[in-house]
Amino acid sequence: MRRHPDRDITDPGSVPVSLALARRHLIERGSVTGLSPLLARSWSRCVTAGLSPEPARREARHLGGHELRQAIECQSDLTTRARPIIEYLHGQIRDSGCIILLSDRNGLLLDAVGDAGFSDRAARVALQPGASWSEADRGTNAVGTALIEAAPVVINGPEHFLIHHGFLACAAAPLAGPDGTLLGVLDISCDHRVYHPHTFGLVRAAAQMIETRMFEITHARDVKLRLHTSPQAIGTAIEGVVAIASDGRIIGANRIATDLLDLQASDIGHRDMGEIIAYRLADHRARGAHQTGDLIETRRRDGCAVYIRLDHPAPPPRPAAPRPTALWPGDALAALDTGDAQISRAIGQIRRVLAKPIPILLRGETGVGKDVMARAIHAAGPRRAAPFVAVNCAALPEALIEAELFGYAPGAFTGAKREGSCGRIREAQGGTLFLDEIGDMPASLQSRLLRVLEDRTVSPIGGRPVTVDFALISATNADLAAGVARGSFRSDLYYRLNGLCITLPPLRARSDLTALIGRILAHGNGNAAPRTIEPSLLAALQSYAWPGNIRQLASLLRIAAALCDAEDTALDWHHLPDDAAAELRAPLAPLAPDEAARGVETAASLRAHSDQIILRAIEATAGNMSAAARRLRISRNTLYRRVAAIQPEAPVFATGHGGHRGSEQVV
Repeated sequence: MRRHPDRDITDPGSVPVSLALARRHLIERGSVTGLSPLLARSWSRCVTAGLSPEPARREARHLGGHELRQAIECQSDLTTRARPIIEYLHGQIRDSGCIILLSDRNGLLLDAVGDAGFSDRAARVALQPGASWSEADRGTNAVGTALIEAAPVVINGPEHFLIHHGFLACAAAPLAGPDGTLLGVLDISCDHRVYHPHTFGLVRAAAQMIETRMFEITHARDVKLRLHTSPQAIGTAIEGVVAIASDGRIIGANRIATDLLDLQASDIGHRDMGEIIAYRLADHRARGAHQTGDLIETRRRDGCAVYIRLDHPAPPPRPAAPRPTALWPGDALAALDTGDAQISRAIGQIRRVLAKPIPILLRGETGVGKDVMARAIHAAGPRRAAPFVAVNCAALPEALIEAELFGYAPGAFTGAKREGSCGRIREAQGGTLFLDEIGDMPASLQSRLLRVLEDRTVSPIGGRPVTVDFALISATNADLAAGVARGSFRSDLYYRLNGLCITLPPLRARSDLTALIGRILAHGNGNAAPRTIEPSLLAALQSYAWPGNIRQLASLLRIAAALCDAEDTALDWHHLPDDAAAELRAPLAPLAPDEAARGVETAASLRAHSDQIILRAIEATAGNMSAAARRLRISRNTLYRRVAAIQPEAPVFATGHGGHRGSEQVV
């Protein structure tokens, strides 16, 4: 296999050495001859770090879940701007048994695109997002070594310090930001038996494309000098580009410009362009050569000719005249306003406090859309560019909720992650924290949450207080005021949460059911799904009590749309599951004479009707609560609460083997 001439692992003219023998000499004697300087430096660092070439598979840092998402969000500029080029690169080398990887400046892998077969093999050595491939964690490897050397490298087969990485061949190039700082690494890895030297050129070219894209986006509104020693290169992919401030200072440069002008990262933001070449922005403008396309010849300080073209940014687009039709056209809250008067009023109240430090408490039955409303509030507010962090207080075990919410310092307790955890509250820094099912928060943690809300600081377990800034939205289907009266919920926390209280109506009390159905069909099932409903089915949907509210409606419509054939133009009864069709055809509870005369159902009669539906579902499933909850499309916890309210004396017990919760019954 041919190798890049300036990084051959053996010194020119020397006899190639056994890499296994070289490792042993390095470990035993502290030095070795015959290796390339790059590989010798990297292996020496590995020995100094205490790594062994033949460890039991060494456990290194590996992030997952919300920690990985947080790491990716912190590097969103890099990941979003690199992704199109990574996908383009993968299109060029598809089916060649390769994987393309993107890391941050610490070697944490953020993104991966590759062929399925090799990706599976790579995952066995944690060559996947969330894993750290710094030299300190994985020994000599292309990602970690490129970061330390700040240069493109290839690490092929047994050149990896850890022996179990020997099946890999990896080519990597560092990524620098417009200000010269190291941002991360782009890597192409494959089986060392199929490695081709062209891979090294591909990864360097792709890294340059990513850097150019980041430079152009970052300095889209700045004056730029495009330059090269050849006038024909101006306007091509190999031109150098320098962003300059109005006073002539260099505020950004791409890699080609730094090489052509011998710039250092410390020069960015400090040196004047006139110190590098015989050029002054004021002189250039005075000569009238300020239009894009003018090309002039100048000199570097060493006398070499350089051709430059000054590019001024395009003027910003003139703002469009305001449209009088709506104050907030098309935002996330407007999308939820489908005509119901209660929802419209709630949205109007929410808009008045969006930019104010007032907590919002959303109340309503299970399934009415509290989570959707919370996300819309965030998306329509001034913090929409920052994280939205949702925490379901009812879904977290009491033993874990403190660490999950408040975070913990490294080594704070047995089983804690080595690097610690910032916690969900700190994840919401600058954005919105959404505490769902707040009424189920353990009493022991209510005082800690109150302290966070009052002091705006969070104290991780075993760590020091950290200042936090976030908007707070809470949600509950419980009566918190009653919880305060019972003593199960702190009154001071209740008043802190209850800034603006919004009650979302149940679906049976909304006047916009038809519009909701249309929106769900239009946005939730693709363009091929039917957009209309057979009249008798629509009438049944409108008269049903919907104990599971919007969640139940959306689930039913998704299932019905999935059961449609391509030629179907409307949803009909035969598209429904049998149990759902039976529930919709069941007769309504009779109305009292005065109610019938008024033509309305009172809240009490609606509740009685939904209670009948629940009891019929339990009867139809022979008392199996899990099956009944699935039939009703509500959670099992909600079903238990409703049963307790309907039949307070009804015992719930488990049947079957070992009291398995899936077979719990009510009698």
